[in-house]
Order: sequence, then structure tokens, then C-alpha cells
Amino acid sequence: MFSKILIAEDHESSNFSVQKVLEELKIPNVDYVYYCDDALAYIKKALENELPYDLLITDLSFEEDHRTQLIKNGRELIKCCRDICPELNIIVFSGEHRVGVIDLLFKEFNINSYVKKARSDSSELKKAIETVYNGNSYISHNMKFPIKSANTLEFSNFDITLLKLLSDGILQKNIPKKLQEQNIYPNSLSSVEKRINMMKLSLAAANTEELIAFGKNIGII
Repeated sequence: MFSKILIAEDHESSNFSVQKVLEELKIPNVDYVYYCDDALAYIKKALENELPYDLLITDLSFEEDHRTQLIKNGRELIKCCRDICPELNIIVFSGEHRVGVIDLLFKEFNINSYVKKARSDSSELKKAIETVYNGNSYISHNMKFPIKSANTLEFSNFDITLLKLLSDGILQKNIPKKLQEQNIYPNSLSSVEKRINMMKLSLAAANTEELIAFGKNIGII
């Protein structure tokens, strides 16, 4: 079993739930932090001391208070952790339920597990830790819908960029110029039109407004 775990969670009730699970698993070294900046500092110091953490368990949402933070949420924390410690095991323990958000965490940051906060979250978290320790990924039972849904369409970074531009009010004919300014390829009008039409067809979206609404609904924009 893991021997050194870091918990990043700003709610005491959730922290207590996680603590109970780790006590049951007899984890010898556990550190708790309430801020993302502190979590990254702990991870950096552990690496410097050549005593790295085996696992990070983090929420996605952290409430703002009087203390100024450079890292404002769990997603940013995960990105920072992946930059300095790619091999770190990461379990997200959150109330987030939007498919797009969760899907991107697996695809972009290669998280090992997602556990949704719910009534049975303690047992689910325990299963997740055991499963990740054995080298497998885990999604909690109450999230057992297809994570790559949307009629099997998998959203690429290019797709998400197109949806964000459309959501910002950029006309389809003007998108190539925006892509060129950001050095994003492909950036021809035909490639943009082809991909937008493919998304509309796959999602049965009658128009651009419905396509944007779908993107917002699942949390990718």
C-alpha cells in the first residue's frame, strides 16, 4: 500500500472523510493542506528531500478567502504537479459531475482516478486508492456512465478551441485568422468548417447555438 499521501482539501468535513479512509488503510505518512499553493510547496520539498509523495488526493474547487493564492483550483494544481512530477499518482475527489470536465482530467493530465463526493464516497475512495495502488485507473460507481460520451465523439484540444471561439462570439469565417494568430494548426477555413459540421452531426446540434450550449453543459467551455 502507499506509504506517503498528500491531501489537498479546503473543507474540514471532507478532510475528515478522507482521514478516516486513510486510517483504515493504515497509511503511515499523511499530510493535509487547505490551499493549492501549499500542496505544490509540499510536493516540491518532498522531491528536494528525495522523499516524494506516492499519491495526491485533491478537490477541484477551493474557496477564496483572505489569503492570496497563485494556484486557485485543483485543475491548476494537477497541471503544476504533472510538470514537476509526472509519475505522481493523482486521485480527484470532488463534487464535479460534468462529463466534459472529468474527461479532460483523464485525457489532458492523466489522472489515475475520479471519485465523486456523495453518500458512499468513503467506500468509493477506499476502492480508488486500492485500485490505483495496483496500477489501474478507477471511476467511482456513481459516475459509471460512458466518460467518452456525446455519441462517441471525443473532443480534441482543437475542437475545444473552436467551441471557445464560437462561444466568444467569433464568426466561423473569422476563426482561421484567430487560429493563425495563436499558431494553431490546422487553420484553414475548410478545416474549421469540416470539424464544426462534424461536431454538429455527431451531437445532433441543429445550429451553432446548440453546439455551444452542449459544450457548456458538459463543462468543456
